[in-house]
Amino acid sequence: MFILLDIYVFQALKLVAGGWAPKTRMIVYGVYWSISVLSVALMLSIVFTNYENWHKLLRTYAFAVVIGLFLAKLLASAFFLVDDVRRVIQWAGSFLFPAWNPKNTGEGTGITRSMFLSWAGLAVGGGLFTSLLYGFGNKYKYNLQKLALNFTNLPAVFKGFKIIHISDIHSGSFTDKQAVMKGIEKINQQNADVILFTGDLVNNAADEMKEYMDVFSSLKAKHGVYSTLGNHDYGFPTGATKDEVRHKQISNAEKVKEVHAALGWTLLSNEHVLIERDGEHIAVLGVDNTSAKANFPSFGKLQETHAPTKDVAFKILMSHDPSHWNSEVTKSYNDIDLTLAGHTHGMQFGVEIPGFKWSPVKYVYKQWAGLYEEANQKLYVNRGFGFIGYPGRVGILPEITLIELT
Repeated sequence: MFILLDIYVFQALKLVAGGWAPKTRMIVYGVYWSISVLSVALMLSIVFTNYENWHKLLRTYAFAVVIGLFLAKLLASAFFLVDDVRRVIQWAGSFLFPAWNPKNTGEGTGITRSMFLSWAGLAVGGGLFTSLLYGFGNKYKYNLQKLALNFTNLPAVFKGFKIIHISDIHSGSFTDKQAVMKGIEKINQQNADVILFTGDLVNNAADEMKEYMDVFSSLKAKHGVYSTLGNHDYGFPTGATKDEVRHKQISNAEKVKEVHAALGWTLLSNEHVLIERDGEHIAVLGVDNTSAKANFPSFGKLQETHAPTKDVAFKILMSHDPSHWNSEVTKSYNDIDLTLAGHTHGMQFGVEIPGFKWSPVKYVYKQWAGLYEEANQKLYVNRGFGFIGYPGRVGILPEITLIELT
């Protein structure tokens, strides 16, 4: 696929470079094929060598660059394919209807359609790859999102109660400890009443946190730090049966739970806690990863978690996967006032401007970033503190959410 794609894109490059000076063409062709050969060599190295033993920086960026080039060429090829389909239709039309004059299609003057679509494809594909390279520099640019949420049933003494919500740390992806520490310092500067973390502490294994224990153990809030588990906290084991895989997932999660305890965080694994202020209470519930998507593990027990809190006036639920909100929370638990989730990362790629928000992940998740409301219930989806796969952010920055209850 890589090689065929390289050849296909090269045909468009030859078309647009047809009128250039021979020396310029040779330089451009040489650069193109050098990059293409290098990307194929890197992909083969990833597949056929012990990739996990590569230096972490090389491993992170090599894979991202290779996939970035592939996606850029794939997007560019969509334009070229439109032109090829158009030309096939035109050829078929002239063959079936000899009287039809293809010169009347507008090819005779100005830039041809083929040239236009070739330029457009190369420009869009090049723009995508350039933006992905630019995004490498955004992965530690923590964006503080502030919002006030109004609830009619919030006990009056909790007016102004401040919550820091973070999600998707993915410690196994970090390569700059000082940059991560700046994010933690920004959190502590908010003097929050409570910090709530909604899962994915690691990428796969508990020992990924070893280097960052001192960083995340420095998180401070008046009522402490509460956390729950995400899908990555169970790892991605293989097994002969579903039961074997599930057993390995639970075993991996137990090791991650030990890390939460060592950090000084209170892990709510299908549990709840009551936060008290002047004799009044609000309940914070935490469920293990629960997903409406078949590819992700579901270990949550919301019924058991919710039952002891029925008489508490105001409830906050931490549930990693936002698909859980519509699949269970809004259907059966309309007394859960605020649900906090993460998981999507906003795909680490998209556009957010006033009045407009888009990311490819919206075609998979109905709720993928920011605030959502149905009747009296609210869901907030955090865009993620860390990153995974692509070591960068384009348009969707890493997020620290400050919520004030009113």
